[in-house]
Amino acid sequence: MRTHYCTDVNEENIGQTVTVAGWVNSRRDHGGIIFIDLRDKGGIVQLVADPADNEEVLKIAETVRDEFVLVGTGKVRARGEGLENPNLKTGKIEIILEKLVIENRSKPMPFDLNDEKVNDEIKLRNRFLELRSEKMFDIFKLRSKAAIQVRNTLDELGFLDVETPILTKSTPEGARDYLVPSRVHGGEFYALPQSPQLFKQLLMVSGFDKYFQIAKCFRDEDLRADRQPEFTQIDVEMSFCDQEDVIKVAEKLIFDVFTKCGKTVPQTFPRMKYWDAMETYGSDKPDIRFEMPLVDVIDIFANSTNEIFSNISKDKKNNRIKALKCPNGDNIFSKRQMKGFEDYVRKFGAKGLGYFQMKEDGLKGPLTKFFSEADLEEIIKVTELEVGDVVFFGAGDKKTVWDYMGRFRLYLAEAMDIIPADAFEFLWVVDFPMFEVEDGKIKALHHPFTMPKSLDDISDLENIESIAYDIVLNGTELGGGSIRIHKEDIQSKVFELMGISNEEAREKFGFLLDALQYGAPSHGGFAMGLDRMIMLLAGTDSIRDVIAFPKTQKAQCLLTQAPSAVDTEQLKDLSLRIRKNLEA
Repeated sequence: MRTHYCTDVNEENIGQTVTVAGWVNSRRDHGGIIFIDLRDKGGIVQLVADPADNEEVLKIAETVRDEFVLVGTGKVRARGEGLENPNLKTGKIEIILEKLVIENRSKPMPFDLNDEKVNDEIKLRNRFLELRSEKMFDIFKLRSKAAIQVRNTLDELGFLDVETPILTKSTPEGARDYLVPSRVHGGEFYALPQSPQLFKQLLMVSGFDKYFQIAKCFRDEDLRADRQPEFTQIDVEMSFCDQEDVIKVAEKLIFDVFTKCGKTVPQTFPRMKYWDAMETYGSDKPDIRFEMPLVDVIDIFANSTNEIFSNISKDKKNNRIKALKCPNGDNIFSKRQMKGFEDYVRKFGAKGLGYFQMKEDGLKGPLTKFFSEADLEEIIKVTELEVGDVVFFGAGDKKTVWDYMGRFRLYLAEAMDIIPADAFEFLWVVDFPMFEVEDGKIKALHHPFTMPKSLDDISDLENIESIAYDIVLNGTELGGGSIRIHKEDIQSKVFELMGISNEEAREKFGFLLDALQYGAPSHGGFAMGLDRMIMLLAGTDSIRDVIAFPKTQKAQCLLTQAPSAVDTEQLKDLSLRIRKNLEA
């Protein structure tokens, strides 16, 4: 149907007859001569309908409107002097139409493809139109290039691409499962996989040695800008390895993908222990593109005459008082703004937010009256304050303080515009705790198949470390992994510590426990979010931009109107009935 893509036509084709096809990007009538910018996946070329050359073509061109689908044939000529368009790849030539066919017409567009301010709901309802924009096409071209490089790198390293089931057994992995009712086995359900975790471990038991998959995963959880109910991850597992082996593969993969996509990144990345990340940045995925660390001042505040601070300081194991220096903050933010910061941190559990201003004659602020001159001098020293700085303080139980002060650090940096937008700062966070206590229940921080460093001392479960590692990029968790438990007795002990009975363990994980008794090799791996990787590579702030047909934050597809009701016959086949009163 065509001889060239639009942007393949160039000065070498002058004098030749070519056929191009695509969508009308714009149409202009200049005194009886009509110019059409025709667009395909490569870009734009200018078509000219001139009555001096072809009256019939002009009549057709007069009926053309934006987004009509055309096939045009004509002779390539150089544009006149001063008429070249340096913004177009084809800006030095144009095609004088000899034949023009309207393949299909288009209704008026519901929105401008190049308008960034269009309501997201309108764009998602018409996603097939939004995908026509140059920006969206470039994102998916980038995604394709990255995915191909993933396969090439892992193939080069000897990994085997293996697909694992989409319909599987429901197992507790941290988030809610999406359940699929079985027609054949009435009243029973499959689950869509939250990850291929158990199957890739079984592949190691099977002797496959090195496995990978670009895998679809599903989690029924509350959504954010970087989350979707269905997402894609690069899933990797290998046998007879330790943490260093896995990290080496992950670093090569990242280096190859980012380099292929035109980015400059290092070949190895720095590392930080989990506890150091929490104490210094209030997050296990710290953004290290800028400074502003959290500084521990609980010992200084223990001397305060303020009863709240002195009481918090009595329990140094479970409580924290953290200082956050804001360089030049006294000259950037007004007192009203600084008081408003308290409203921000209260949303994340803070009971308040104190601050001092560093003036020429020392610290000033409502809290200074509770401290001696020596303690104020010590605060200046440990937080390295200079005139014009402001230092903020958060106090309370450690998890709450880490959370809101870590968020506040990012909030201030964004407000001051000090985060370099074009930097790629990778970081390995290592030595995670094996367990965490939530609402009195023991949970695995990563997942229950992670190898603990030791179970010799179980007197304080939160102090047990695991062989787990996360890769962080610019404050976003790109992925993570661990060395897995490959011995049945260790796996059973972990289940026991989590309060999972032998009966429950056999019911939910019996197939894994059985497999571990048949010569399971030591093994480990990682998973990286492909969507998040592309989001960061493309420089967009929403994961929806890099998924062809995404869901909203309410887990709806506005394009297809899913989820939707089904008819009673389908429900009957699945042995299901919709309850009218869900509270009943």
